[in-house]
Amino acid sequence: MSSQRSFFNRRLHSLLGVIPVGFFLLEHLYTNYLATKGPQEFIKQVEWLWGIPFLPVLEVFFIFLPLLYHGVYGLYIAFQAKNNLERFGTFRNWMFVLQRITGVVTLVFVTWHVWETRLQVALNQSTAVELTRDFAQLISNDVTFVLYIIAVVSAVFHFCNGMWTFLITWGVTVGQRAQRVSFAIFTFLFFAVSYLGISALVAFSKADFLQHLALK
Repeated sequence: MSSQRSFFNRRLHSLLGVIPVGFFLLEHLYTNYLATKGPQEFIKQVEWLWGIPFLPVLEVFFIFLPLLYHGVYGLYIAFQAKNNLERFGTFRNWMFVLQRITGVVTLVFVTWHVWETRLQVALNQSTAVELTRDFAQLISNDVTFVLYIIAVVSAVFHFCNGMWTFLITWGVTVGQRAQRVSFAIFTFLFFAVSYLGISALVAFSKADFLQHLALK
């Protein structure tokens, strides 16, 4: 019974990492990337997202609870794992270790980021303009900027490598050739999505970003 429960928990953890957590990551980075087109484009997208009916309910049940389960159970997996790097220094072992490390980094970052940009917004009833201004000021700090880059790259790696292992675990890419093709695809996706995330951070950190922000 215990092994069956563990199997179910791991499969649920794997599935939630793709849907909806992975989808949320991609959507979130795309929204942030719109800042490269100017603050008004980002604000417009945020206001559209905030206008979705029953948004708080959707956020709780389709983002925060799945993310909480994926993160907490992921910590359990990370601390229970036996990496065997010294004895078995294979490529997959390294990917396994990096997956766990980036998972911990991502969980810490997401907790901080949600507090900074979602919970405080709700508590203070901030507008999309105020959110944009506050985040631009936050990211203008050099230390914060570097931490955000590390966190974004970690989150993207965790997602892309997780997708590669997800397809193997669920029996989609069984053969070596299919796994190599899948690895190439998600390696490309890692660099492409990391570019979106870092470009957004650079846009927010520019000195003239706030100057172009027409405060309402």
